Amino acid sequence: MLKKHCLFCDQIVPITAEGDYDGYADCSCSPGGFYNLLRDSYESILSFSQQQKREMLHLVSAYIREKTDCGERVTLSAGDLDSILNSPAIPVTLEDKGNRLLQYLYRHSEGPGEPVVIQPLSSSYNLTYSPNLQELVYIIDKLRSEELLIREGMTFKLTAQGWGEAAAITGGGKIKQCVVLLPNEEELRTEWLDKLLPKIEQYGYLPRVLAQEGEEYSLKPIADSKLIIADVTGQSPAVYFAAGYALGLNVPVVWTVKSEDADKLWVHLQEIRPLVWDTAEDLVVLLQQKLSL
Repeated sequence: MLKKHCLFCDQIVPITAEGDYDGYADCSCSPGGFYNLLRDSYESILSFSQQQKREMLHLVSAYIREKTDCGERVTLSAGDLDSILNSPAIPVTLEDKGNRLLQYLYRHSEGPGEPVVIQPLSSSYNLTYSPNLQELVYIIDKLRSEELLIREGMTFKLTAQGWGEAAAITGGGKIKQCVVLLPNEEELRTEWLDKLLPKIEQYGYLPRVLAQEGEEYSLKPIADSKLIIADVTGQSPAVYFAAGYALGLNVPVVWTVKSEDADKLWVHLQEIRPLVWDTAEDLVVLLQQKLSL
């Protein structure tokens, strides 16, 4: 099996070729999972200065780990790194970094006191977007002193207070899986990724955009979801198919469409009454009304 050095966590891991991308499997960036990196970006990232690498690579590793741990597929190129590093979602303060650890434990347990093993801890400082193990240990000790978690070696448990804190961070309830179905249209996908998905998270859903058309993907995330949002702008057959599959499983579907396409829909069913929007700001309001019901 072909192996390659992961640039972000410094491990040598198995890779698989997927078109122009290499899939890096089971490294510290994605334990038990994988991420894809554009093959042509490898040398470009490798050529960064040592200062650049110290400042950014651990943050990208943390981004990959958080996204893949939440069930999202991560596909990167060198051109994506700046937007990741400049994202307001990247935690900066120790408090925000500690919240990331609480959220990780929350995702992996069903209630206060349930044990979650983090092993090896030495390569898990990306759970808190920390640059090194020393900062992770400091954050753990801080959360212990605040009585938010209990540590027993490599085993961690949220206290009742920690569970409540983590629940409040994720909207007051156990976060629910949500799949967003979008056509393979770059500008539209950018609007959703930058402006709409963060808003969906505020209502207790963890949105995941299913793979673009032409890529192989599993329908399992749809079956595991509590909500599907399907944008039928552009009349994508793949979007209709996946949304229809969700309906067959009795998974609720919220349909959306840009106003210029609202009168061009091929399918006219009572079950398909999309939210019509002009701007991302318009759709935020409509989704807020829908998801608050």
